[in-house]
Amino acid sequence: MTQNEKMAELLLPDINKTPDFYENLYPARNLPEGARVVRVAPSPTGYLHLGTLFAALVNRITATSTGGVFFTRIEDTDKKREIEGGIENIIDGLNRFGIAIDEGFISGTDEKGDYGPYQQSHRAEIYQTFVKKLIKEGLAYPCFCTAEELEAVRNEQEAAKIRTGYHGKWAKHRDITFEEAEKLINEGKPYVIRLKSMGSEENKVIFEDAIKGKIEMPENDEDFVLLKSDGIPTYHFAHAIDDHLMHTTHVIRGDEWISSVPKHIQLFKTLGFKVPKFAHVSPIMKLDNGAKRKISKRKDPEAAVHFFAEQGYEAESVIEYLMTIASSDFEDWRRANPDASYKDFKFNLKKMSVSGALFDEVKLTDVSKNRISRMKSGEVYEKITAWAKEFDSDFYSILTADPRFTKAMLAIDRDDAAKPRKDLAKWNEAKDYFAFFFNNLFVPDYTLPENIDRADAKAFLELYKGVYDPADDRQGWFDKIKGLCSGLGFAEQTKDYKQNPDAYKGHAGDLSTVLRIAVTGRRNTPDLCSIMQVLGKTECFKRIDQMIANI
Repeated sequence: MTQNEKMAELLLPDINKTPDFYENLYPARNLPEGARVVRVAPSPTGYLHLGTLFAALVNRITATSTGGVFFTRIEDTDKKREIEGGIENIIDGLNRFGIAIDEGFISGTDEKGDYGPYQQSHRAEIYQTFVKKLIKEGLAYPCFCTAEELEAVRNEQEAAKIRTGYHGKWAKHRDITFEEAEKLINEGKPYVIRLKSMGSEENKVIFEDAIKGKIEMPENDEDFVLLKSDGIPTYHFAHAIDDHLMHTTHVIRGDEWISSVPKHIQLFKTLGFKVPKFAHVSPIMKLDNGAKRKISKRKDPEAAVHFFAEQGYEAESVIEYLMTIASSDFEDWRRANPDASYKDFKFNLKKMSVSGALFDEVKLTDVSKNRISRMKSGEVYEKITAWAKEFDSDFYSILTADPRFTKAMLAIDRDDAAKPRKDLAKWNEAKDYFAFFFNNLFVPDYTLPENIDRADAKAFLELYKGVYDPADDRQGWFDKIKGLCSGLGFAEQTKDYKQNPDAYKGHAGDLSTVLRIAVTGRRNTPDLCSIMQVLGKTECFKRIDQMIANI
């Protein structure tokens, strides 16, 4: 047995499988030519971040566009930062926003697929098997340096203005012998296992980033940690093993990982693996006092995807907006395909921005208004009640007390409208928007238009009660208002009033505003004729009498 083989048995005596065992356990995927296998691999350290949702969308649409596979993997090697319920928060968030998961974690507790387990803390034996092979080949070794020793090295390097890190002559245990390691282990000294890097900073690593193009960086020469003292791998090592065994073709992730690419390429090559394609997604930015910065968990509520759910943004509206960020030609495609699913869009990583796109809430609102305006009343009812049930129980009770009434209310200026109104952008606006339909939410404002005095308003409302017929269509309804104009000194036609304003007190539109204020307490609403039909004659007259009494 060679010294390296003895070292491997000393460090990992319980590992008796070989890498070939796992290569056979996870065979190549049977997919069509060009199909891409991609993943999102979050850490369960908090809520689902907008950046993670964006990266998941880019991965998902890449898989969809190529007939490939999108899977989720939980990277929980840093147990100190993990929070209870972290996996549920992330996976539930992806599911809520319609990011369909082919493989991996499909809920907080359930996973599916033939390449699992999809949680790194459950894959320790796999990583240790590959580390043992590296040790046998003399490409990895134990390091017994304490935190204090590493800090001392860093201080010495900084004082000498030398690049910091565990490399070259600073790699204290790089050439440790079996006997030295055995002695330290017998003394109970903790250790990590490091890669014995064969790289040189003088050499260059050149790779083609699928988004950013050609990137050239110094080769890695640092003996970085593969396994921590608890036997759990670092992100770098786990990523290489997992993406190889799960047959990931494209590693699409945030561009904060670009600096680690030399380490990752070195790992893939050292392990004898095919290097996947890399694509680094620029972060979503925000303007702060005129300067761009990454959207922040600490500063920006919209950094948490739950914010959009709580506000009542439609999941597809958020995804549709993110697609406009993801691809420069998506909006042109959408204009040509207004009713198609975004999933039909042929996505190309090369169309992504190489710099961070600004988060634009105004644009998101516009996208969301368009999305909601295309919904029929039945769909709106399902969506709005589902949102209210989760986030506004009082409003939920009001909406569901009489479903037929609520659905009739939601159908106004929607189901039969050639151009539906675009008043709602998110469901938390609905309570105020529809408040006048519900007596326990109705708070009228009886402020009259400046050209209408109280006496005329009262006279009109009293007369109108005598002519209103709920069976009238919109034209017949408005003709009744016009029929009362001349007796009150108002013009039937707006153009007549504009041509000779001194001859009239106002026009029929002014009187319809008075009626609108009486029935809804507002000056701007959907079609008033339809509103009155939904409310019913008795309720409308009750409100008209209430306004007469108050003015």
